[in-house]
Amino acid sequence: MSEAKQESMTTTFARRELLAAGMDPDGPEDDPNTWMAQGTLALIALFAEQGHSGSSAPFAIKLFSKLAAQEPWGPLKGDDAEWMEVGPGVFQNLRCSHVFKQADRFDGQAYDLDGRIFREPSGACYTSRDSMVPITFPYTPTRVYVDVPDPESQA
Repeated sequence: MSEAKQESMTTTFARRELLAAGMDPDGPEDDPNTWMAQGTLALIALFAEQGHSGSSAPFAIKLFSKLAAQEPWGPLKGDDAEWMEVGPGVFQNLRCSHVFKQADRFDGQAYDLDGRIFREPSGACYTSRDSMVPITFPYTPTRVYVDVPDPESQA
């Protein structure tokens, strides 16, 4: 099968899936679903043009996904160059937006705002002050999900 045919199949598959989800790339110009479908198809077409193989495609998808979500590709080092002062004495990591450090929290140790994610029995998730966890470098951002007991089952 030719490479061009394979690329066309990828785009055709994506278009079919978007339509099945109610996201018509040829829909009304003022519909956000139309914009999302068009943008996604443009990314799929570019991806297909690059001619990835079965071994490079998963790597490229994972790399793109992480970088597009503004997540670090490798462990944070904690070097001075990784920080930006966002308030008096409050520093945010430039590589991971939910990592901070400040003298009056965790004795100046860096911390991850989203280190713990609380999950209710319904599946709804949230963060709170209790989500912050101190970290050490090198640090690969991780999120630990903590299941919150159902208050009705506690009665």
